[in-house]
Amino acid sequence: MKGTLTAAILADHLVEGRPSPGEEIALRVDQVLTHDALGGLVLLQFASLGIERIRVPLAVVYADHNVFQTDPRMSRDHRFLLSAARRFGAYYARPGTGICHQVHLERFARPGTVLLGSDSHTPTAGGLGTFAVGAGGLDVTMALAGGPLRITCPRIVGVRLTGSLQPWVTAKDVILELLRRLSIKGGVGRVFEFHGPGVGNLTVQERATITNMCTELGATTALFPSDQVTDDFLRRVGREGDAAPLQPDPDSDYDEEIEIDLGAIEPLVARPSLPDNVVPVAEVEGRPVHQVLIGSCTNGAYPDLAQAAEILQRFPVARDVELIMNPSSRQSAELLWQSGLARGVLRAGGTISEATCGPCIGLTHVPAPGTVSVRAFNRNFLGRSGLRPDAVYLASPLVATVAAVEGRLRDPRRWGSETGLEAPRARLPESYEHSPHEIVAPPPPDRARAIPLHISSDMVGMPELSPLPDELEATVVGVFGDDVTTDDICPATPEALATMTDLPAMARFTFASLDGGFVERALSVDAGAVVAGRNYGQGSSRENAALAPRFLGVRVVMARSFARIHRSNLINWGILPLYLEGPAPELSDRVRLTRIREWLIEGGPAPSGERSRRSLHIAWDGREAKLRHDLNRRELLVVLAGGRMMLEHDRRNGADASQHA
Repeated sequence: MKGTLTAAILADHLVEGRPSPGEEIALRVDQVLTHDALGGLVLLQFASLGIERIRVPLAVVYADHNVFQTDPRMSRDHRFLLSAARRFGAYYARPGTGICHQVHLERFARPGTVLLGSDSHTPTAGGLGTFAVGAGGLDVTMALAGGPLRITCPRIVGVRLTGSLQPWVTAKDVILELLRRLSIKGGVGRVFEFHGPGVGNLTVQERATITNMCTELGATTALFPSDQVTDDFLRRVGREGDAAPLQPDPDSDYDEEIEIDLGAIEPLVARPSLPDNVVPVAEVEGRPVHQVLIGSCTNGAYPDLAQAAEILQRFPVARDVELIMNPSSRQSAELLWQSGLARGVLRAGGTISEATCGPCIGLTHVPAPGTVSVRAFNRNFLGRSGLRPDAVYLASPLVATVAAVEGRLRDPRRWGSETGLEAPRARLPESYEHSPHEIVAPPPPDRARAIPLHISSDMVGMPELSPLPDELEATVVGVFGDDVTTDDICPATPEALATMTDLPAMARFTFASLDGGFVERALSVDAGAVVAGRNYGQGSSRENAALAPRFLGVRVVMARSFARIHRSNLINWGILPLYLEGPAPELSDRVRLTRIREWLIEGGPAPSGERSRRSLHIAWDGREAKLRHDLNRRELLVVLAGGRMMLEHDRRNGADASQHA
């Protein structure tokens, strides 16, 4: 770790712990972001703490998911978010301003700082040299209250870039290449730090595309140096004063190293239905395409849209294809119009949508059954498009646009040679003009205290909490396989998104797409257990996927392995995450866990965050399995207390947290 960018930022922000891989550390937080899909819960929970003012230097609340306000409850949530932001001291980005990650990159992110966001794609800001980490809502709530970010110190993967991208190859192909090599689990417990002579050949927007999708590797975060390219970007967005050099030492000590020759990368595509199902687009050439979407927080910046639009100035969208451009910020959309490129997109038969997350989460532009959708987005989990089953390919804006023009997947290099079209280059605008009215600044504290919070009676942000009992007899109410996503647990359908601040209503959607009987089974027993395979809880950071099961009485999840953010969310809400070894209980089995406190504490984790050396044997119907845990001392106290809010309540009332041990 010595000499790396990560080590420098961690050392500058460390407040607790030892920065050694596997050890828990606590970091001072400089900036926080949240949005309307999860921010309602975050600010309801913050309001319950009784703190008058946010205690982090900068906080921004973005209205970017429910921009179209298809349900009055979404408008109600926006009204609450605006009132809470003004009351507690956060900036508020109005609906239509853009997607939080792109807008934050343009307006607020700074090199060398720590950014915490209640969204898994917060690492986007790593393209600017920010140590940006996605987390669950309650972790963000506590950061707003002045608490540190607690993470397991990651291993540092040095990704050395050499060369330059060839025509028709983009930054999206770089991250798809990493996914092809490493898989969706290849970044767990790691930070990807990009360095080498090839870094200077990538713009900040290209870097941000790569760090954005390092999330799909399971990484803690990813970051690039802050160099002359970074300084140039900050000048263009009018923030020269935020420039700060940040470079790794020439002899940096990385835990792992990867080398990528940018000039050797070819156009790639991720086939349905995982981001790591990557092949050269030439291998799937000829596959018919019916819908193309270009945008989202991954590829919705002006250079991405402009590259696609340049093709559409000369070639119309194929007759049987729908093409939608989804800008990631209002500035991107305005620049597209100012350049004259937007007119060509419309005349070619395309559509330019609002700057929103909606299409990416299946809220809008849902594909038709039996069709193929090609998307310059970051995820193609089964059903994430809003249709289950679906067939979604992930690709660069160039590959996606050529598919829209041809009506089928094509290698853009071959297509460009056939048509005589040179590959459009990614060009940054000379300057970004930001409206002073898009983002509402918070008033001074003396004025803020008089602002009422617009909380309605049906806004419920927390379940009833109680300590974990020492003996727990739980009924298995759900059994699932590998790679269950938080979308599977708590969907982002229009109906579900409208309930994000109404926990009892939200809970009715739990596992709706995988198991229609889950909710009723969970409500019919005193305590529920969930059994799952590997990588349980991958994808979005939404804490709803832990909150809703807890509301339904789930107290333990037994899985082969857990995704990082979801594991933390389970712990925060008092659900015990246990690693299952050997045979697994089946649906309706009753599993008895006894002397839980003794086992958790005396069989605590081995050094460096390994699983406990002592296993808990559970028996049911004449069968037996082993359970292990990797909870550290702090996490043990949280789970035993019944959740982090219970511990916070005890602390504020002067109780000794160790009583739960």
